[in-house]
Amino acid sequence: MSNPFKTRNGGATVTVFAPYDCNNNCPFCVNKEEYADTSGFSLEKILDSIQRIGEFTPYCDFVFSGGEPMANLPSLQKMLDAVDSTHRVFINTTLPVMQDYTEDEVVDFLNSNREKITCMNVSRHLHKFVEEGNDSIFGRLEVPARVNCVLFLNHSPERMLEFVRRFEPWNVPIQFRADYTKTTPENLYDERDDDILQELRCILRPTMMEGCRIRCNYEFLDGRHVVSYHKTLPYSTITETDAEGKTWDILYDVLIKQNGDFHSDWTGVSMDLEDYKKVVFEPYDLHRIF
Repeated sequence: MSNPFKTRNGGATVTVFAPYDCNNNCPFCVNKEEYADTSGFSLEKILDSIQRIGEFTPYCDFVFSGGEPMANLPSLQKMLDAVDSTHRVFINTTLPVMQDYTEDEVVDFLNSNREKITCMNVSRHLHKFVEEGNDSIFGRLEVPARVNCVLFLNHSPERMLEFVRRFEPWNVPIQFRADYTKTTPENLYDERDDDILQELRCILRPTMMEGCRIRCNYEFLDGRHVVSYHKTLPYSTITETDAEGKTWDILYDVLIKQNGDFHSDWTGVSMDLEDYKKVVFEPYDLHRIF
């Protein structure tokens, strides 16, 4: 990327990759290869990068991902502590059965950080790839949680509805996610040929749709239980030329890699923070249709 940056007011979402591996081998994970060699990983450099970008965009969202952020609770605590209270903080986790921590220890850790964590995005799937923790853990958490389910193998309407109702006792919102590797600008908003969307409309009550240049989200209800369907492009920077003929790289995500380096996209594009400090802010192009 060589054009000046634009991003939404508040700053692009900052995704931080945990500098330690997980023991999972989920077939849809695109990050696993990055964890094959951990020799260059640095928690200290990540903490420095969190502080540097947090000072520049003090109201952006932070997302801790991996890998498995919950696999090393002392390191995760240091990263959480490095984020100022002006930011929203999300954790992407499989919340599996941990090798080094009991369920009680995990619950205590999360509940002790309830003032820091905005939401836990917990991966659960129609086909199990990890030894999942007990569903009842959701009833013990004082931190908001959502279940994310990637749909990339067999997913009949009956199985999706059964999955939704599995989590109704704890009223945990469900987000079904399309296989983003197959999402393009041409089909992002295509509804007619989207089999998953059509199936969900048959079994759930549609309530609204929201979206922007890079992603869209359809929301449904099963009774009072909130279910959504999320589609996103496999990259997070869009190049556009404005009416004056100036070309911009429009950022939706900034990444802090396992070694503390900044990237401007999920596709391996390095970013100079000094260039990002010159970013032009614009209103978030999110629109909602009820």
